[in-house]
Amino acid sequence: MKAIFIKKQWFLCLSILLMWIKTYLVYKLGFDLQINSFLEECLLLMNPLSFILPLFGIGLLLAGKKQRIFLLAANVILTGILIANTVFYGFYIDFITIPVLFQASNMGDMGSSVQELFHPLYIALFIDIALLFYLGKRNASVKEKAGARTVKTYAWASAGLILCNLALSEAEQPKLFTHPFDREALVKGIGLFHFHLYDTVSQTFYAGAKAFADEDSLAAVSNYTQADYSKPSESKFGLAKGRNVIFVTLESTQSFVMNKRVNGQEITPFMNKLRKESYDFTHFYQQTEQGKTSDSEFITANSLYPSSSGAVFFTKSGHQFHTIYHTLKDHDYYSAVFHANNKAFWNRDEMYQTFGIDRFFDVDEFKVTPEASTGWGLKDKEFLEQSAAKLKKLPQPFYSNLLTLTNHFPFEIGEQDKLIDESDTSSSLLNRYVTTVRYEDEALKHFFKKLKEEGLYDNAMIVLMGDHYGISEAHNNGLAEFLGKEEITPYDTVQFQRVPFIIHIPGVTDRAPETISAAGGQVDVKPTLLHLLGIETKGSIQFGNDLFSKERAPFAVLRNGSFITKDHVYTKNTCYRRKTGEPLPEDGACRHDKEKAEQELMLSDKVLNGDLLRFYKQ
Repeated sequence: MKAIFIKKQWFLCLSILLMWIKTYLVYKLGFDLQINSFLEECLLLMNPLSFILPLFGIGLLLAGKKQRIFLLAANVILTGILIANTVFYGFYIDFITIPVLFQASNMGDMGSSVQELFHPLYIALFIDIALLFYLGKRNASVKEKAGARTVKTYAWASAGLILCNLALSEAEQPKLFTHPFDREALVKGIGLFHFHLYDTVSQTFYAGAKAFADEDSLAAVSNYTQADYSKPSESKFGLAKGRNVIFVTLESTQSFVMNKRVNGQEITPFMNKLRKESYDFTHFYQQTEQGKTSDSEFITANSLYPSSSGAVFFTKSGHQFHTIYHTLKDHDYYSAVFHANNKAFWNRDEMYQTFGIDRFFDVDEFKVTPEASTGWGLKDKEFLEQSAAKLKKLPQPFYSNLLTLTNHFPFEIGEQDKLIDESDTSSSLLNRYVTTVRYEDEALKHFFKKLKEEGLYDNAMIVLMGDHYGISEAHNNGLAEFLGKEEITPYDTVQFQRVPFIIHIPGVTDRAPETISAAGGQVDVKPTLLHLLGIETKGSIQFGNDLFSKERAPFAVLRNGSFITKDHVYTKNTCYRRKTGEPLPEDGACRHDKEKAEQELMLSDKVLNGDLLRFYKQ
């Protein structure tokens, strides 16, 4: 019976086999999926088939040329999905979600970034399609549709395979579908194609969440955040009261380059010195997701976690938020953002209005020349210098955010601006990265000088913060070489999410600098800065806490569910000792903190998806 089916439906069977093999090869070669057990490997092999079998089975209802066209079209579409995810994964180490598709307008501005990620070998994924087209033309196809009995048997087999896949996925990863923020676990369990179906259903559900939300929904969130609130430090509260705030967002800057050298030269000499004259947070983590820089802006402005998929700047721009800008406006602060890019990029022109920002200086406000530009736009030195002159004209006191650009993927800069040698690793991207970070550091040094010249330095609180990672897990081999390690473990990957967070208050921190090693993250920025300015945040809907508070327990949760506490690091279903990286038993000390991390992400998602802050009354 099987032999007869294969003989009659040879084109269908061959199409399924080739698509199955191709998908599995992309899993293994295009993605860096951590396989922790034999069952996970079996699922990785099984899950493509559990999708392809029923989809391609529609071909049984067709015959001849129609069947060939359908199967070839399905193969082309699925191949396109594989390539798109592979390109996306190359930088983001993540998978495409529905909201990301609505950000496609950004692709036109990404230029060299997309070129860097695309590989000619992707064309090889179409070889099987060419083979099927050739064989289909040359050999006779089935002239009649399959019989009802054959279709029924095939359907039952497909359904059985899907159910088996789901059961094994749940056995391997309990509560898999209650934690959709762990997309790698979903892809390993149910497969890439089923993940996209699941994501589509989830996004449809999220879209309707706002209609069913009410004030009671916000009350549950408020109860949690109030119970978690930490009162400010008595010695730090109001320390920068009345000062102008100059917040510089450092594009793609990670902490692993700090105090590092290439051929004896410091990569960040200015920041290394500044840290010794400031409040320096050495275990501060970026918590962005697919929105990257825009996510970091969202987190720091709201003390909320970003969306688990897509960028809040696109998906929630019509919602209401109670941002740091709104709070400061109530205390007579003027707010401005400086970014030498198109105002519509990442939907900033709309979102900044929602945030309550008074003025946005976009690319049209700057003098941009070819000599002063690179890759993504105006170089940092020119951008910061021009911004300093504009800051002087703002109403005071002001809160400003300056977004740098030069240290942006793919980290290319002219030879005249290379102030340090490239590093010598197997990753050309990492090798270039140190040169753009070095340039950024020099631009900051020049900026501080300009602030002093403009008379803005003495009455300022200057904050430097890395927005997100620059070097992804795709370059782990190069990172291991750069840091002199044998390999990069999942524990190490979490450590690479650390970004600089430096608060410099002239006349204060230079006399009494402080290094804070407790774990914290971008979600803690809003209450920390407001308390330094003497503005109480008790009663606010916020998931962060004042990093100076003596009541605060060290804690940082990443958007994928990984987290860091005083003693532990948890990631990819494994709990590690924070100081040594030694793995601990799975059902050990991390269980309680894991529940807290999951609860925070879930509650923050409720706020976002339900637009709950429209019910907020302080």
